[in-house]
Amino acid sequence: MLQTQPSRFGSILLLLSAVVGFAVALYAWLTPLTGVTGTIGALGVAIDCVVLALLTFLLRRASRRGTRIFLIIVTFVMLFGIAFAGALLHQYIITAAMVVGLIGLIALCSNSARPHHRAHV
Repeated sequence: MLQTQPSRFGSILLLLSAVVGFAVALYAWLTPLTGVTGTIGALGVAIDCVVLALLTFLLRRASRRGTRIFLIIVTFVMLFGIAFAGALLHQYIITAAMVVGLIGLIALCSNSARPHHRAHV
């Protein structure tokens, strides 16, 4: 299946936000003096970012409308939850990464909202 430019761009942004969120959360969980070293919150955000990356791949492969809508809603809830947890952990880079991920999700959704009709020549 060929991906259009907004879809590819949205997927890359969403995946990039998951990778950045995972890296920052893992750094905060492992590094002493971050204030959240060894806490379940930092580890939870790292695990949630892995789930977000998996949702990105599932969303790219989903072809049915109902499945796509379900995955978009779950991805949106995950983005909001990770951003909120990042703010509570005082790791604002995670929150900023999830805002970038939201932009990617919007780009991904705007592509799927358009009807795919071919012009008859």
